[in-house]
Amino acid sequence: MDAIWAKTALTGEGWKPDVRIGLNQLGMIEAVEAGSPPCGYQVDIALPAVCNLHSHGFQRVLSGLAEDRHTTGADSFWTWRKLMYACIGQVMPEEIEAITAYAQVEMLESGFSAVAEFHYLHHNPDGTPHSHLAELSSRIIAASRVTGIGLTLLPVLYQHGGCGKRQPLPEQARFVNTIDSYLELFDESARALEVLPADSRIGIAAHSLRAVDPNDLVQLREIHPDLPLHMHIAEQQREVAEFEKVFGMRPVEWLTRHASIDGKWCLVHATHMTELETRKLAESGGVAGLCPITEANLGDGIFNGVDYIHHAGNYGVGTDSNIRISLCEELRMLEYSQRLKHRRRAVLSKPGQSSGRAVFDASLLGGSLALARQCSSIEPGQLADIFTLDAHSEVLADCQNDEILDSFVFAGDSQLVLDVWSAGRHVVREGRHIHRDRIRDRYLKVRKAIHKRLNE
Repeated sequence: MDAIWAKTALTGEGWKPDVRIGLNQLGMIEAVEAGSPPCGYQVDIALPAVCNLHSHGFQRVLSGLAEDRHTTGADSFWTWRKLMYACIGQVMPEEIEAITAYAQVEMLESGFSAVAEFHYLHHNPDGTPHSHLAELSSRIIAASRVTGIGLTLLPVLYQHGGCGKRQPLPEQARFVNTIDSYLELFDESARALEVLPADSRIGIAAHSLRAVDPNDLVQLREIHPDLPLHMHIAEQQREVAEFEKVFGMRPVEWLTRHASIDGKWCLVHATHMTELETRKLAESGGVAGLCPITEANLGDGIFNGVDYIHHAGNYGVGTDSNIRISLCEELRMLEYSQRLKHRRRAVLSKPGQSSGRAVFDASLLGGSLALARQCSSIEPGQLADIFTLDAHSEVLADCQNDEILDSFVFAGDSQLVLDVWSAGRHVVREGRHIHRDRIRDRYLKVRKAIHKRLNE
């Protein structure tokens, strides 16, 4: 049995000193023993690693390249989407693999151990299927095989260009499937996933209620009732208004009435909800998939966090467009956006509770639920998803217990992360991914080529 020994560790029983964490060959934690003498791989601070519950890996290549204002009117998500579609029209399978691999390296180096890849890019640029339907899913899998990140692959059903079965735009041709072709694609993706370690998962996803026939969503859940189900919901006010006009109710209201939402559902963004929708979603047990950096970058709006946690709702964080990949910064933006909205401090914590600990614990649980991954704490029977922090940094100097998380979240950055294990795979050492250089070099070549094509 391999072992990690930490001077301080956040275990399932709270903060403990001199902790030996025993791992087995399956990447599971077999033993957690406080007060143990030093042994094995020795670290200062060990924490359970968080799951990234929402990513579009290929969008990492657009980071920093979509900030010019290209309209005389209001710039918005919808104008950004045109630039994203221009990129989609050109990116090739091998480029998707290279971009995704580099995004996963950055995720791991920031303290994420696993990712839910919301994968809606399926076909050739002209919309024709690849000879191997799961060609692009296989590229995501290949990237994950190299990086060692824990993968929950979410092939996405996308049928229409908008509510009322509006015809898709030509730029959306790479996304579109019927329910039957989607199920075939899903089966091929599941078979392709078999090359990854046993902690990998597959789930189902619907892009959004504007892009999927609601009846097909219900059918999809009936076919795969036990898998994670993810979908975008209520991200944009225009989207909410369009759905309400066609269906006579708001999208989250429709879901809570017509779908049996539980802890296997992850509803991404859920930004624009009424108080009743907020309460219904919280009480359902579903996970709100919050992506604070992307939501700020796109001007989406601010999640109704105060009412949601008042009703004990589950939530986690994701990197979405990957404009900036950082666990601590996602958690920081989440709390800070609530502070700006309500003009007070410590909004998402309870009286007497640390703000950093509150958002960290919630994201551990929500991410674990969303990915169907048993990894929410350092205790026997959980996957060995663990990351360590540099106790010698001035940011963490003399910090104890929850002060460590407060300082990491509100004063730190990814440079504090020294080691990361994903299901026992030691993929980040001394702050760097073990294959960083070759993955980065490949990514930079692809980014340069795509940037050149976008500017021709």
